[in-house]
Amino acid sequence: VKDVFDHVTKKQRLCSCKFHEAIEQIGHEIEQALLKLQTTDVCHLDHKTILADLKARLKEIAPLSHLEPSQKELNVALSKYSKQLEKSLNPDISKAYRNVDFDTHTINQIIASHLYREGLFDVGDCFANEAGQPDAAAMKSPFIEMYHIVQAMKSHNLEPALNWTAANSEKLRENGSDLELKLHRLQYVEILQKRGRDDALKYARTYLSPFATSHMAEIQKLMACLLWAGKLESSPYLDLLSPINWEKLAEEFTKQFCSHLGQSFESPLSVTLAAGAQGLPTLLKLMNVMIGKKQEWQSMKQLPVPIDLGKEFQFHTIFVCPVSRDQATEDNPPMLMSCGHVLCKQSIMKLSKSSTKPFKCPYCPSEIEASRCRQLFF
Repeated sequence: VKDVFDHVTKKQRLCSCKFHEAIEQIGHEIEQALLKLQTTDVCHLDHKTILADLKARLKEIAPLSHLEPSQKELNVALSKYSKQLEKSLNPDISKAYRNVDFDTHTINQIIASHLYREGLFDVGDCFANEAGQPDAAAMKSPFIEMYHIVQAMKSHNLEPALNWTAANSEKLRENGSDLELKLHRLQYVEILQKRGRDDALKYARTYLSPFATSHMAEIQKLMACLLWAGKLESSPYLDLLSPINWEKLAEEFTKQFCSHLGQSFESPLSVTLAAGAQGLPTLLKLMNVMIGKKQEWQSMKQLPVPIDLGKEFQFHTIFVCPVSRDQATEDNPPMLMSCGHVLCKQSIMKLSKSSTKPFKCPYCPSEIEASRCRQLFF
């Protein structure tokens, strides 16, 4: 679509330039004729001669015959663009739909959760009420807290965020997060800039000293900033004043808050719609081919072609059994054997022939008991 659009704009610019040139040339000839009529003492016959010359000159310029080819090229390009739009942005996506049993309750929960995490609390309440999902409102409270903290951070007020990290510091450490230090660092820089060296040093002794053993280099850098009090803008530590630090920290806080709630950072609704939009063109092409061959895909358990999505939609690996060459499913999950090798459940059952009889691992001399194999996922 972009290539065809660029071609249209190129033709439009060319056509516009030619129109402007023709208009300027016509205007120039008319101005010259008017000048002759106004500045010379001529008779009525001479007036006719000047006008006849102007007519002949305009006919010689032949603006329409020069403009028609470029206008025609533009019209052709516009026609191709509209066809490409119709082809690429097919409004009828219903043919790519399969009759799948949806868990309406879960979908409504996902929609309500999305509205709450976006700060649209009134809309979320309205949706939960009209969808008959009163329990969805239970998700609202933690997202209200997150929303207010993030809004405070956008106003350069770190107090709510610091209180939250202090209350959840142990959990943050378990996750390997240094969010608490980053918040104190930003607060320290703010105090140094607005209240001076003494208050900043006092704050550092109270809140930064506990991080000295694990983040000594960072603490040393912050202490060196004391030498540049009042002129941090011209110091080697100018990066500490960058507005982007606030944006990054707000994003990191949101990630940690969602993790604390057992939620993903990205909205499941947004991820699902983005993945669907990326896979939709392939599904539409597939449906057109299958309709042409008079085939029905409603009864298919899997698609006849793979749909490649971007890495941002790859949340776990796909396991293919090295024995059967089958892809793992919920009914045939990957199983970890005592030797460390992995096979699908059906392959293990075929090799063991019974749940009690040991069998030899296909990849090492180990004797394996099917009852001791552990399911990995699903």
